[in-house]
Amino acid sequence: MDWFKETLTFSTQGKGMYPVNDSVETVIRQWGIQEGVCFLFLPHASASLVISESYDPSARMDVEEFYERLVPEKQNWYQHTLEGPDDSPSHIRSTLTQNSISIPIGNERLSLGTWQGVFLFEHRMRPHQRRLLVRCLKIS
Repeated sequence: MDWFKETLTFSTQGKGMYPVNDSVETVIRQWGIQEGVCFLFLPHASASLVISESYDPSARMDVEEFYERLVPEKQNWYQHTLEGPDDSPSHIRSTLTQNSISIPIGNERLSLGTWQGVFLFEHRMRPHQRRLLVRCLKIS
């Protein structure tokens, strides 16, 4: 077994779900991993990783709207607002999702379902640079 490491950087333009499959699979192909496991970790407190429907953009819009309604901004009970009205809500949304995902690799691809995609879920209003740690175990 071999262990591979890479850090990918994504520029977000504010809130939303940004697809990362293609970037991760490009790295997997460069490494020549036919079979293995891919570990993805996002080291940020106001963004997260999600697996969701990736074919129809309206599904992504519904997920984004759900989190807007579930954790609205500008609530008078928020105490952590040092960086603006999206400060506390972005951290809360991040705790409701996840910052790491493990996905099997088969035939140099993430073994996702037909309609599944991996997304970096930005919870902040302003643009950010986000790092995604990609760690893969190659099974010989």
